Amino acid sequence: MSDTRAIPRSDSGNAELFKRSFREEAREILTELEAALLDLNQCQDKAEMVGHIFRGLHTIKGSGAMFGFERMAAFTHDLETAFDKVRNGQVETSPELIDLTLAALDQIGAMLEEDAGGRAADAAVCASILDGVRRLAGIEASPAAAAKSEALEAAPEPEGPLGNWRIRFAPGPDLMRYGANPLLLVRELSLLGKLTASVSMDAIPALAELDPERCYVAWEMTLATAAGVDAIRDVFIFVEDACELSIDADGDSVAAAATPAGRSDGERTARALMEKRATSGRREYDKPDVATSLRVPAAKLDQLVNLVGELVTVQARLSELAQRREDAEVTAIAEEIERLTSALRENSMNIRMMPIRGTFEKFRRLVHDLARDLDKDVELAVEGAETELDKSVIEQLGDPLMHLIRNSMDHGAEPAAARMAQGKTGTARIELRARYSGASVLVSVSDDGRGIDAAAVRARAIEKGLIAPETELSEKEVFALIFQPGFSTASRVTDVSGRGVGMDVVRQRVESLRGTIDVASTAGSGTSVTMRLPLTMAIIDGLLVTVGEGSFVLPMASTLECIELTRDDIERSNGKHLATVRGQIVPYVRLREYFHVATPPPEIEQIMLVETGEGRVGFVVDKVLGNCQTVIKSVGRLYRQVPMVSGATILGNGTVALILDPDRLIQDVMRADRTRESRRTSAGGGSRPRDGTPGAASLHSKGGGADASAMELAI
Repeated sequence: MSDTRAIPRSDSGNAELFKRSFREEAREILTELEAALLDLNQCQDKAEMVGHIFRGLHTIKGSGAMFGFERMAAFTHDLETAFDKVRNGQVETSPELIDLTLAALDQIGAMLEEDAGGRAADAAVCASILDGVRRLAGIEASPAAAAKSEALEAAPEPEGPLGNWRIRFAPGPDLMRYGANPLLLVRELSLLGKLTASVSMDAIPALAELDPERCYVAWEMTLATAAGVDAIRDVFIFVEDACELSIDADGDSVAAAATPAGRSDGERTARALMEKRATSGRREYDKPDVATSLRVPAAKLDQLVNLVGELVTVQARLSELAQRREDAEVTAIAEEIERLTSALRENSMNIRMMPIRGTFEKFRRLVHDLARDLDKDVELAVEGAETELDKSVIEQLGDPLMHLIRNSMDHGAEPAAARMAQGKTGTARIELRARYSGASVLVSVSDDGRGIDAAAVRARAIEKGLIAPETELSEKEVFALIFQPGFSTASRVTDVSGRGVGMDVVRQRVESLRGTIDVASTAGSGTSVTMRLPLTMAIIDGLLVTVGEGSFVLPMASTLECIELTRDDIERSNGKHLATVRGQIVPYVRLREYFHVATPPPEIEQIMLVETGEGRVGFVVDKVLGNCQTVIKSVGRLYRQVPMVSGATILGNGTVALILDPDRLIQDVMRADRTRESRRTSAGGGSRPRDGTPGAASLHSKGGGADASAMELAI
């Protein structure tokens, strides 16, 4: 277990809070360090990357010691020393050093999780890593590794000319509340050279005024070291704003505070520090800090969004009531509440939005490690990392992206020799992209590898009984077969892929996010897999429509426009489900027939034109009631096997409306149409010629493949 004895325990709850905050910040630093190491491996701005790595390691070491993670601080010390030598030109970077440092970051991460109750870091692996780092950097065992007691220990004499420094360190009133331990800071200072320290207790107040969570003592120290003032100040870098600190060298003060004239520099500095303290123990800087940012637990944020969702529902009910009452005063109040609710909703949604950079960056390590294991030369390019998504979407995006990248590495990217024989560069390229598309985000994984063999996919699908040999499929439909459970064209199973489970997981996860997935590939040139994902999973803008006695919501993000459908329009199309929109033929689905609604339709129906993965299509409804802010609620077990329903919402009048997924609805209609075509062909009826309009042939049927009993229950 991690040694945490050094953390002040006057308030165990606060101590754990500070440690949890440190763990979160340390994880962010580890991610940044990993990215910097991979950049360094590609020689991108070497000096800047080395400096960034050194500072990150120093932060982890210093903060780790401050918060009681002594093993972590000792483990990181030699890594910091190695990159200090790299920074000073004494050691050259090498792939071995980078690989060892990446492995060390894994162990540091394990130490963080160990303190939180996770699996312990492997001591043997840690020792092996440090041995390798010391060998490459030409350094001896770290003195910090032996610093296990609470007593101050002197480090070995540093090399170079020694300088004498006078240091005064007086902790501020909040230093210990932040989780810092003054003794650990003094001990880290002792590692720089020969330290002589004395303790001043002048600021200790009367017992009645004593605050048990404050440190009232101050340290007067003399340090003989070859290190400069920056190295000394770095020891206090994380607490400098919460303490009184002066550093004097050879009589020349380097303290920030001004001093009165008439005394020696050292005397003036000490006198000024003494004058800042009152007899009560208060100091000049005993004033509240103004925070510019605040960490909030994700659970509290989710609770806020849930409450906003409930507020949106209540506001809709109030608006409905105001319309029925026809009371001007109530209507005015309802409109004002609607405005405030809309603003609150937008703000709460923006709080949940996070850049996708963190998710993208962690895959650079995956590509680096897999390239080494597969003996391939592969680079990862990232574009659109600042694109923001709802945190709940980002949290579920990791697994799909991992499977797609592993497939690109194993099946797509060729070895360098094979690529060069085809006239390509020896280094394969995988690209991760994200960009906005309306109210959705497109996230794609592309490679310039061998591409997908459509004929091999079709043959394997026939072999596994997924399609009949005579079935006609477009190239897009053939590529969609790779998402079937257990489907794989790999001739052998490897540790990376080939078991036929990854792409199925990708499809299921994307669909659970109410997204769609599309594959494009050219043999010999590469493959691109694009996921269309909603910006948020909690509240969406929608269009409320009616079909018979039922109410439904179509997402506003995919809706283009609304046109009328009359009896004359139906007759002119000769019974086909086609409409002419500004000279273009657009297929449509009659939701009355799809849901098997038996009541007669109105004289004039409405066609909602929607953009889907199959192109532009229409949905015929009875009425369009208008825009609505929709709080998405998950549906019960009865509707989990009805994929065209992505959720439900409560309307202002208290009734429930189902939220339709246009893409899945169209896919279900096309699937039902293909099934009927296949049955007709096998029965000797011949196949119907296809219409030239994209998707039109799949939408001629009157009625869809939805489960009638389930949908009737919904209506």
